[in-house]
Amino acid sequence: MARAIVLVLAGIGGGLTGSIAGLASIVTYPVLLAAGLPPITANVTNTVALVCSSVGSVHGSRPELRGQGERIRRLAIAGVVGGAAGGALLLVTPAGSFARVVPWLIALAAIAMLFRRRLVDEVVDPDQHQIGPGLMAAVAAVGIYGGYFGAGAGVMLLALLLHTMRDTMPRANAAKNVVLGCANAVAAVAFVFFGDVRWASAAPLGVGLLIGGRIGPIVVRRAPVGPLRTVIAVAGLGLALKLAIDAYR
Repeated sequence: MARAIVLVLAGIGGGLTGSIAGLASIVTYPVLLAAGLPPITANVTNTVALVCSSVGSVHGSRPELRGQGERIRRLAIAGVVGGAAGGALLLVTPAGSFARVVPWLIALAAIAMLFRRRLVDEVVDPDQHQIGPGLMAAVAAVGIYGGYFGAGAGVMLLALLLHTMRDTMPRANAAKNVVLGCANAVAAVAFVFFGDVRWASAAPLGVGLLIGGRIGPIVVRRAPVGPLRTVIAVAGLGLALKLAIDAYR
């Protein structure tokens, strides 16, 4: 019971962090490791549970999603293709190799968070630019990363959408929640059938992620996220350092 409560609380924190900052896995993944799950099993279980965060985030983002249906459908296709490729890559990657790659992925996510402020501050006017092959390819690349590991995929996709679509922060964040949710969902389906999902951990974590994901878009509308972004980035770099020491010693 105590473990389930911890996982629910971690899920709420991860759902909030994912909706606001795009770094849910930086909260949830280390909790699963601390619960004793091996790296790949923890990542597979985390990906399945994150589907709940996407459901909550999309439901909470409904006002910002109005008028974005066509472009989100096109971007979601690219995200799904990338997510499927990333999930397949994870399933065929040796566990030892994955443990050595994870610290670099987390560090990259944390650094991306630190550099997010300039993009958000400079791009403030909504402007529906045409979705070209370059943007579709970039979204697919983020989807591959999201399906493979996912920590920081949200902030990478958010920065990409803000830079290319020139939309407001809440609307771009809403689009990110849908596109990344689709990429994550297709990887999760593959993991359910072919991966080692620990449902005793995935279920309580998913409950918390659903709650946190639902609350997150409300916070994006009303509260500054700069201080939270900095705290998460520093925590992410600390986590990356710890995992690197563990993997390479």
